Amino acid sequence: MPAELWIDACAHRLQRQWRTVDPETLEEVAADLWRDPRLRAMTPAEAASEWLRPVASGPRQATG
Repeated sequence: MPAELWIDACAHRLQRQWRTVDPETLEEVAADLWRDPRLRAMTPAEAASEWLRPVASGPRQATG
């Protein structure tokens, strides 16, 4: 998939999570994700989900 399409699709997926964030900012985040070879090997939706995983799981409480 061409970089531009991958980034657009990833930014769209990120926007589903962060509706209040400026679309240009989400494009920048998606472009950063595309630069990561591990994430770039995934589909845009998979990469966005992987990157959002810490946010989606909520804050972690310290144990001990």
